[in-house]
Amino acid sequence: MEALYNSNFLYYLVIIFHMRHYKIGEIARLSGLSERTIRYYEEKGLIKSDRTSGGQRTYKEETIIYLKRIIELKSLDFTLDEIEGIFKLKKEDESGRLRRDELLSRYREKLDESKKRLVKLESHINELEWHIKQLESVANFTDCPGELCLSCEFSHRCLFCRKG
Repeated sequence: MEALYNSNFLYYLVIIFHMRHYKIGEIARLSGLSERTIRYYEEKGLIKSDRTSGGQRTYKEETIIYLKRIIELKSLDFTLDEIEGIFKLKKEDESGRLRRDELLSRYREKLDESKKRLVKLESHINELEWHIKQLESVANFTDCPGELCLSCEFSHRCLFCRKG
């Protein structure tokens, strides 16, 4: 049993030793983010770096996954504070269950918010469409409001309508 433990231990030491570390320029190129942004995310605690003996930052391969997750979540209107809250759950639960559940909850909130914005946007589009149609129906801008209000198909919606 001890031999098995020692061989597994050696195996993991080899993996850790050979784990690729990236300089900040490499991680920037691979993630599509600027070095300045990467430093900012590190200052906020969203990602971690190691330091070489010369003080240069190096990043593990998992950093690329974190950066891509940040990019994805930001594209879905997550704030950095929200992302930070999700990432910090790793300290409480290595299994990922808490992060998964929190992310699902936040996704649902974002979906509801997006649907509400869509309803408002559709209403706004509808409003613009009838204004265009209404102005296209008159020969002159000064015809509206005016005598045509009585026969205008938009009179029920128009703030300028003069009825009788």
